[in-house]
Order: sequence, then C-alpha cells, then structure tokens
Amino acid sequence: MGRAKKVVLAYSGGVDTSVCIPYLKEEWGVEEVITLAADLGQGDELEPIRAKALDSGASVSLVADAKAAFINDYAFPSIQANALYENRYPLSTALARPLIAKLLVDAAAEYGADAVAHGCTGKGNDQVRFDVAIAALNPDLKVLAPAREWGMSREQTIAYGEKFGIPSPVKKSSPYSIDRNLLGRSIEAGPLEDPWTEPLEEIYLMTKPIADTPNSPEYVEIGFEQGIPITLDGQTLGSVDLVDRLNQRVGNHGIGRIDMVENRLVGIKSREIYEAPALLVLIYAHRDLESLTLTGDVSQYKRGIEETYSKLVYNGLWYSPLKQALDAFVQQTQARVTGTVRVKLFKGSATIVGRKSANSLYTPDLATYGAEDQFDHKAAEGFIYVWGLPTRVWSQQVKSST
Repeated sequence: MGRAKKVVLAYSGGVDTSVCIPYLKEEWGVEEVITLAADLGQGDELEPIRAKALDSGASVSLVADAKAAFINDYAFPSIQANALYENRYPLSTALARPLIAKLLVDAAAEYGADAVAHGCTGKGNDQVRFDVAIAALNPDLKVLAPAREWGMSREQTIAYGEKFGIPSPVKKSSPYSIDRNLLGRSIEAGPLEDPWTEPLEEIYLMTKPIADTPNSPEYVEIGFEQGIPITLDGQTLGSVDLVDRLNQRVGNHGIGRIDMVENRLVGIKSREIYEAPALLVLIYAHRDLESLTLTGDVSQYKRGIEETYSKLVYNGLWYSPLKQALDAFVQQTQARVTGTVRVKLFKGSATIVGRKSANSLYTPDLATYGAEDQFDHKAAEGFIYVWGLPTRVWSQQVKSST
C-alpha cells in the first residue's frame, strides 16, 4: 500500500540507499523517487553517485554542495558553544544531520514531494536526528524509513537490489562502518564492537600514527572574531579552506583521535572511534580565548549551557525551541570573544601556549606579584571576614550544641 506519491530520498550511493529506490516503488507504491546527495566534504566522487541513483530508478538525482553551509551554519555555532558530547565527542557526524534534513525538506518543497526518506536502521541515532529535524522544519511531510522496516539482512538487501539491476559490492572491503565529512570521521562495528580491542592503525585516515609524526613541534595561531575562527597564522581564510588546512596540519601531528564508549539516545552503549583534528583544536582554542574575554560568572555558567547544547545536538534537537533559546544565550556571550590563540602541535598533543585579545579582562597590574602590583592587599582581610561569616556562624553553632 503506497504511503506517498513523490519522495525525496537522502542518498549516499551505498547498498541500503540504492535499494531504497526500487523498494519504495515496488513495495510501498511510490510513483517517483528523487535522490539527494549532499557534498559535505566527504571526499567521494559525487558524479558516479549521481549516475548510480538514476541507474537504480531515480527520476531525478540531485547533488548539493553544502560544505560552506555545513561549516558556517552548523560547525561554527557549535564551536561557539564549545560543544563536546559527554565532554569528548565534538559532534562531527551529528552536526551534518540537521543540514541534510533541511536539504531534503527544501528539495521536497521545490519538487512538490509529499514525503522524504532516509536509509537509517532502527538502532542508531541518525534516524532520530532525521525524523525530528524534518518534523520541526515541515511537520506535514511524511518521513519514510524503509531500512528500519524491511527486516532484510545485508545479504538479502544485496539480493533484492540485484533483482532491479543494482550491482552488488565487489567485496566487503572493510568490516567497519565509516561516516566522513569535512569535520571528521566516525568509525564503528567490526572488531571495534569489543571495547577491549585496540583499534588497528588502518582505520585512521586524517591523523598520523605518533611514530610517523614530525620530531619538531609546529605552532599555529588561530584568530577569532566574535567566537568565529577567521585566520590561520594571520591569514584570513574562507571557512571551508580554514577547516581543511587545519585538518591537515593538526592531523599531521597525530592529533584528533577519540576512542570512547558513548551513550546513544536509543539506550544502547556504543564503542565509537572518531577523528576530528581541526574541530577539536578549534574548540580548545575558542574555549581558552573565552577564559581571557568573558567574566568568570558568565564563563562558569556557560559550561552548563554547553553540556545541554551538546546533548540537544547529539539527540537530534537542533531545531528545537530550547536549542534556539540556548543559541541566543551563546551568541550574546560571543560579542567580545575576539583575539588570537597560539597552539603548539607535537606528538599527539595540542597545547595552548598563548592567547591575546584587545578585549582581554586579564589585568597585569592586578595579577602581578612584582613591584607593579596595584592590588589592595589590605582589602582582603575584610573580604575574607564577610565571605567566611556563614561558615564561622555555622561552626560556632555546631560547637555549642555538642
């Protein structure tokens, strides 16, 4: 029984999304499938992917260059929020999902589709991210998820596709499930499903093994304007170019690997490996610049906001009312987060060794212990008395009652 007449399908060129095309038409009575492949800097040749969609039965095969939007509208706000899920994962894959959802919704409006579809299974986070984001952007659109419902094994899926002329993979070249974009790579499955197993070096692509990294440190100066990175070593760069160059420089020193067991939204613990060289260093540098330019109370309060923000993004609530409210808070804090951070890259470590800003709240005359010290030391005694008064009263009361 058909659920929709015209569908826009998020398309990667893999087995599942390719099989989705005939499956939607044959099993669910969809009349027309339009595919959309998003170029987020994953490095794939998108022309063969576009052609494969047409060969698999798509009436229209769209390719969207969304790299600039990905960095400007999703990555940079996340950096301003210092977003690290469970204080470790910088959301490199999760950030792509609300953008892809927006591309699907926009394409559905342009082509008059009454539904959108994706190839997510029922165990992962991405199904939630897509479904919820699409509902937020256009609650009238149907969302179809064939792979979540068809119940076929990989072998059965390949066989189903072959019936409709979709070639099977020549070989299963890797046991791993890998997702890549300009911000990083996520690797899971295969031997990594055992959290005791050390990842083999072969899984990494963006970061060098420590043994192969340079034997001398490299310094990079990152310039921020209102919390947005705009320069490397004083050179103003476009957002995509900046991230791309920084990925190469940071990865060359073996920096940016994460090996963690994370808590998925669907209740499953998952062992994940991430590479996110530039994104991690940008967050570390940005957070350090905030320590120089934000007041202590704002900086400390923002930490709780950042944790909530990270959970919202990870859990697919990019377009939610709470996320929008937190965005307003974060943007307000960034007005004076302008300056430069100096980072030392060496043997797997990114160490911040300097920071400067015209908006710095660091006052040398107050901080120094030298002769230039302008701090009123006599004022400390009265401050300590008032600050400690509740503790003194409490202690006296306890002592008198024992």
